Amino acid sequence: MCLHDIRGSTELKRHPAVEAEAERGGATLASPLQTEAEACFRQALDVACRQEAKSLELRAASSLARLWQQQGKKAEAHQLLASVYHWFTEGFDTKDLQEAKALLEGLH
Repeated sequence: MCLHDIRGSTELKRHPAVEAEAERGGATLASPLQTEAEACFRQALDVACRQEAKSLELRAASSLARLWQQQGKKAEAHQLLASVYHWFTEGFDTKDLQEAKALLEGLH
């Protein structure tokens, strides 16, 4: 069950729902439910993208990239995260952007 199942609609305007879905996906990273985690991260990414919520899109992309890194999908992870990270032109001292940069460097 992902965001659209929990909330009844994917046309959300509330950012906490996107964050909650990404966190829920993160909770399943260490479990055998990686397929569910990926679906949740993809859903969070999709909703954040449609809402044009770039910081939340970065968080969801980072989470999905970490999962893919664990699965050995480094090229896909790098491509996804780089596409979101390179949108930013400021705020590089924030925790999210610093973590995304470190993850990108680790994916090379």
